[in-house]
Amino acid sequence: MTKPKQVTIVEVAEAAGVSIATVSNVLNRGGIRSSKETIRKVELAAEQLGYRRNTMAAGLSSSKTYEIGLIIPALGSYYGQLAEHLQIEAHHAGYHLSVFSSGGFDPDIERRHLEVLLQRRVDGLICHGLAMGFETTRSIVNSGTPLVLINGWGWPADIATGAVNLGFAGACLQSVKVLAEHGCEAICYLGSKRSKVIDEQRLIGFNAGIAQFGGSIYHEIVDTMGLDIEAYLSDLLQRQAKPVGIVAFDDHVALRVLSAANKMHIDIPSRLRLIGINNDYIAKESYPGISSWDIPYDDQAQMAIHKLMQKLGNKAETGEEREIEVPLTFIERGTTKL
Repeated sequence: MTKPKQVTIVEVAEAAGVSIATVSNVLNRGGIRSSKETIRKVELAAEQLGYRRNTMAAGLSSSKTYEIGLIIPALGSYYGQLAEHLQIEAHHAGYHLSVFSSGGFDPDIERRHLEVLLQRRVDGLICHGLAMGFETTRSIVNSGTPLVLINGWGWPADIATGAVNLGFAGACLQSVKVLAEHGCEAICYLGSKRSKVIDEQRLIGFNAGIAQFGGSIYHEIVDTMGLDIEAYLSDLLQRQAKPVGIVAFDDHVALRVLSAANKMHIDIPSRLRLIGINNDYIAKESYPGISSWDIPYDDQAQMAIHKLMQKLGNKAETGEEREIEVPLTFIERGTTKL
């Protein structure tokens, strides 16, 4: 049987109407940013011609795999959307993104994923601050693989190249301001200690907001793990005659509060005013709509990939902070709109 002729990048370049160098960059993940239209034409031509890239030979010749590892705590909600945006940005930079979930903070799964990434010789790693611990992460850093953190505050410089963090503290501070300006004489934070540093950032902002805008406002901090929301609301509203404001850890906690309030026929927003974080679809589709803070996924993903590409290209980040903060945008809906 005659062996089928192997398609070359010269033929792909002719079919796509681009240079051989462009085809090589796109198909071999060369790191030079190409337009979406160019990438589409090259990949379509390669697919139609049946071109197959020799990944083993490419890896050996360049000592690069053009693969980035991403480790996040879970695949749903914010984490899933973040992974999608990072995947797009990595693709535009000429890299493939391999996504792993740490399985809800399971250290055994965390270590296994790191071992796989080391075996695959990923060029770089992006990790969510909740997905990994310091000591486990050192193993991949010690292998020479650069690491950029997502929502990782205060990590040692010997572990992380840098971090791109969402402005949760600023959002919670401003949430207190909004609720105070809306006449709330009691403001409560319903948090999630399980989320560790993310919860800590929200608390930093909440406490700063109370100090700055609270004055004589009554305030309290409550962990929602195992909390009976209906019982809590009943007790809170019995103790507070004036409008009560709640800053929820995220929109899922806010929805629990909203559902309990609706069931108890608590008037929103005249008696209870509520703000969440993440601007999930549930915030938009609930009744009334939940006021929330929108997350700029595109900006966070672009900044994280840019920071990693700078490191991989050995380019100095002149004047750039190790930790970049990305601000959130307030979206007001029925739970605070009077």
